[in-house]
Amino acid sequence: MKFFVDTADIAEIRELADTGLLDGVTTNPSLIAKSGRNFLEVVEEICGTVEGPVSAEVTALDAPTMIAEGRKLAKIAKNIAVKVPLTWDGLKACKVLTGEGTMVNVTLCFSANQALLAAKAGATFISPFIGRLDDINLDGMELIHEIREIYDNYPALETEILAASIRSANHVKDAALAGADVATVPPAVLKGLAAHPLTDKGLEMFMADWKKTGQKIL
Repeated sequence: MKFFVDTADIAEIRELADTGLLDGVTTNPSLIAKSGRNFLEVVEEICGTVEGPVSAEVTALDAPTMIAEGRKLAKIAKNIAVKVPLTWDGLKACKVLTGEGTMVNVTLCFSANQALLAAKAGATFISPFIGRLDDINLDGMELIHEIREIYDNYPALETEILAASIRSANHVKDAALAGADVATVPPAVLKGLAAHPLTDKGLEMFMADWKKTGQKIL
C-alpha cells in the first residue's frame, strides 16, 4: 500500500518525506486556506518537496471551467494530480484531462457505481470517503471491498483505489486488508501507525537492562 499525507503543511510534509515512507500528498482548498498562503504557491512548493503525486483540487463546478483550471494546475509540475469532484461534470473533465496525459484524482466517492464511472472516465485515482460514510452509520470499508471486487473483475480498469477520510490506524489496516492501493491520512494518523504500548514497554526494559551493563556503543 502507498501512503499519501492529507495536508498542506509544508513542514509536516518535509518531515514525513524525510522518512522515505511518503508516496504522495493530497490537498484541498480548505487545507490550503488554513496555511493563509497563496494556493498556487503552496501547491508548487509541495510538488518540489515530494516526488510522488500531489493532488490539487479544482474549485469550479462546470466541466469547461474545471478543465481550464485543471490545465493550469497541471502546468505547475509533472507530479500534479488534478482533483475533480465525482459529479457528471467532474467525470467529463476527468475524461478530457486524462486524455491529455494529466493524472486525475476523482474525489468525494460514496458508491461503487460512482467508482465504476470514474474508472471508465480514466481516473488515475478514485477517492472513496470512508469516515464520512461511517459518520452516517454506513460501512465505509464495505465500499472499499466493493470497488476492489469490481475493478478486479475488469483488468482493463487501471484506476487506483485511494482510501480517503481516514480517521484512525484501524481504518488504515482495514483499507489495506480490503485491497486499497493508497491510503491518504492526516500526519498524526500516519505517525501513529508506528506506535504501540508494547513497543514502548519493551524498549523501556531493554534500555534499563543496557544501563545496568555500564557499556556504550559510541
